[in-house]
Amino acid sequence: ASSLLPEARSNRDPPSRRARPRRSLFERTHRARTLDMAALAASFFAPGAAALAREKTTAHARRSTKNSTATRAAVKSDETAISKPFEALVEATSTHPVAAARSESFARTPHYKAACERAVNEQINIEYNVSYIYHAMYAYFARDNVYLPGIAKHFLRESLEERGHAELLMNYQIMRGGRVELQALMPPQVEYDHPEKGDALYAFELSLSLEKLNNDRLLSLHAVAAECDDANMQDFIEGELLADQVKSIQEISEMVAQLRRMGNKGDAVWHFDQALLDKA
Repeated sequence: ASSLLPEARSNRDPPSRRARPRRSLFERTHRARTLDMAALAASFFAPGAAALAREKTTAHARRSTKNSTATRAAVKSDETAISKPFEALVEATSTHPVAAARSESFARTPHYKAACERAVNEQINIEYNVSYIYHAMYAYFARDNVYLPGIAKHFLRESLEERGHAELLMNYQIMRGGRVELQALMPPQVEYDHPEKGDALYAFELSLSLEKLNNDRLLSLHAVAAECDDANMQDFIEGELLADQVKSIQEISEMVAQLRRMGNKGDAVWHFDQALLDKA
């Protein structure tokens, strides 16, 4: 009887107090997934769920297509970026090969043609000739029996300025790969006295004519550069030469106007000379 007592007692316990077997981790996970799938199926078969699913599927497909297109574009862009430097190298070496012989210039570009080189050499010769004439005028007005030191210093300054323009053109010729070819200089006149105008007015009128002639030659030089489509040469002439040339023409024109107003009078020319001396 005593051995049967525990069994009878356990049979009399309520079902809630009976020991229940503990589920394993696998069973609990499987049960949770089953419940999730059931809920998903219930929502899928609800009204409008099929259309919503199709929209989600279509959106996902669009995103996938867009991502694949972007990926292909990125790959193509990388390939283009890699190939461009090589294409540039091929183009550079084929279009502008370096001269093989040392007798040819390495710096010369196709736009700087032989016509440009000849025109620059001619302008160098013109600048030197004008400088030579101004130097002769300086020597005349510096004489002891003429001696107008203000006018003499003016023409000396003009001579140095024109020689500076010639050297500027020589340096440009060298920079562009051309060859400087100096030409012969014409001997200038020695006497500048004029029976009607006097020496000062005659010299400044001659100077004005020289400056205008030089301006015409610079414009011709610019036209040659334009015909050869050499933008650098055009910019050089405009910025370094033409601007100063126009200013020189204006300055000498004003001096000619003053001398014409004074006439060929010794005292008036002396005061004009003193004004130039103070200016120098």
